[in-house]
Amino acid sequence: MFSGAQISLYPMTDDFVGVIMSALGALDPYRERLRIETDDISTLLVGTPDVVFAAMRDLFVAAAKSGEHCVLHATISRGCPGEPDDPICQTPELSGPLAPMDERKAEALAAIAAAPVSGQIAAAQFSLYTLGIDRHMDEIYGCIDVVKSSGTFEKSKNFCTKLRGDAGAVFATVGEAFLRFGPPAGHVTVDLTVSGNSPSAV
Repeated sequence: MFSGAQISLYPMTDDFVGVIMSALGALDPYRERLRIETDDISTLLVGTPDVVFAAMRDLFVAAAKSGEHCVLHATISRGCPGEPDDPICQTPELSGPLAPMDERKAEALAAIAAAPVSGQIAAAQFSLYTLGIDRHMDEIYGCIDVVKSSGTFEKSKNFCTKLRGDAGAVFATVGEAFLRFGPPAGHVTVDLTVSGNSPSAV
């Protein structure tokens, strides 16, 4: 199994370098459990979904705590058949048969309810793609049911779903969508944009 995210952080300030550099310390607790590669466009985080999402959440929160408008964009993938297996990505949740839908929904909602409170409000939009399976919309509809009961759902949009709430719950909602829907060893991707401190009216 291979799982990870290509992420880019955009602070909307002249001091964007300072905000990014100050926020990077938030990744320190995860460095031994992630493979991290950076270039001039994005940073790749490779690891189990729980660690990848926690690292993205903490990086975003650290940047947004600056008070500046900050946006994080991520392309997240697991089980891509074109990627080699990586031992750092192994987790029991990504093996075995697909559990019953009601069981997965309950597990997802419990995990979202237990998400740590960050104190940073975030807005997000995301799209989930369960690839290479028949009846993929059954998985999408199951995910939508969870999102609408998550406490973070704001509205449906064309091509995506919008969330709003504490960043801890927002990242947990997307993380559970990514982890619980689609076959455990199947190819699943998420396109995610998270914004904090936007000057735009809600």
